[in-house]
Amino acid sequence: MGITSLFGYGGTTKALALHVKNPVFFDDKVSKPFTDENGYKVKPSSEFDPRYSSLEITSPGIPPYNELIVKAQNLISEYDFFADVMPFSVWISGTNGKTTTTQMAQHLLKDHGSVEGGNIGVPLGKLDQKAPIWVLETSSFTLHYTNKAKPNLYVLLPLSPDHLSWHGDMQGYIDDKLKPVKMMQDKEIAIIPKAYEQELTSSKSLTCKAHIIYYEDENDLAARFDIDLTKIKFKGVFLLDALLALCIKKILFNKTDYAGINAFVIDPHRQEELYDAKGRLWVNDTKATNLDATIGALKRYKEQPIHLILGGDDKGVDLTQLFEFMKSLHPQGTSHVEHSVNISIYAIGSNEQKLVQLSQDFGLTCKGCQLLENAVREIDKNLQKDEVALLSPAAASLDQFTSYAHRGELFKQLIHAL
Repeated sequence: MGITSLFGYGGTTKALALHVKNPVFFDDKVSKPFTDENGYKVKPSSEFDPRYSSLEITSPGIPPYNELIVKAQNLISEYDFFADVMPFSVWISGTNGKTTTTQMAQHLLKDHGSVEGGNIGVPLGKLDQKAPIWVLETSSFTLHYTNKAKPNLYVLLPLSPDHLSWHGDMQGYIDDKLKPVKMMQDKEIAIIPKAYEQELTSSKSLTCKAHIIYYEDENDLAARFDIDLTKIKFKGVFLLDALLALCIKKILFNKTDYAGINAFVIDPHRQEELYDAKGRLWVNDTKATNLDATIGALKRYKEQPIHLILGGDDKGVDLTQLFEFMKSLHPQGTSHVEHSVNISIYAIGSNEQKLVQLSQDFGLTCKGCQLLENAVREIDKNLQKDEVALLSPAAASLDQFTSYAHRGELFKQLIHAL
């Protein structure tokens, strides 16, 4: 009997080890073999030999070009491993908002016995298989490797460029996000942005059997499900998250739970509003690690002059779309915009010079600050009471911080110290 090879030594694979036969971990970060506290063998990736492996299950973050993946002959995803025992499942994916939508859906469904997991933090190996509903935040990485498991209800938020080096290009990213729809069966339901209707109805995708509900925006979605937007407390980017959670409950239990959704409390670091000692508004949106999330934050506060902190590790993404959007909101950008706003940019992080150059190219005001504390200091000199200071970096944080949360916590400390 061969071993079960678990690629990556982390939470997902450690939970899987409880369910498989003869587990052995292989990890790029391991330099020499060892046996962990549970008696499991952990080896360097270089020691993986497919001849002695009867099954390979990968951590979702390992890219397709990794040597482990290339050598594997019996590769499946975590989701595929649990496909035969998975209860009724709701999968939620997208570029931005999937965590909040998953949390909101779980909040509305928990009285019906649901449990949440997947990319949100609880691996499938630790979820209760006797629970009637699994609510799973599902990453594009997981979907790429999943070829057997499928959701009973699939919800997809809008897509924007993300993880393109991992997926190869934008089309590869879209293909992985749409993959579950093509595997679903009659009477199963998918809620999908209308932008992908043609992709799913083209000749190459005629095998789609699921009932697909397409939506253009929040107003369209609310109309399709007869939901009154005025009864929902959430605004901005959170409105779509709340709407999709309400749609999930309405599909499953034919109830529009306004009281339930309005009782939900947003996690920190997403458009978290703070006021300094002078009563000025500062917004911690450190979780906005890509341009679509930052555009969403700018839309929310476009009625006011904005002092915007941008920057970090943008992973080589083309930021032109973001700057075109800011230019369109700027008074000098056009005289025909309904809500024009003055945006001042404060650039930090490893892409500081790139941001300064783009600002010059688009005629926007930008000050190079390098560090977050310098940006806060500069904004403090200029911020008026009817304006907003917004940390929405459109970039990852690992160039200067241990995580986006670390960046957000420092931001809050700096504000409280003003």
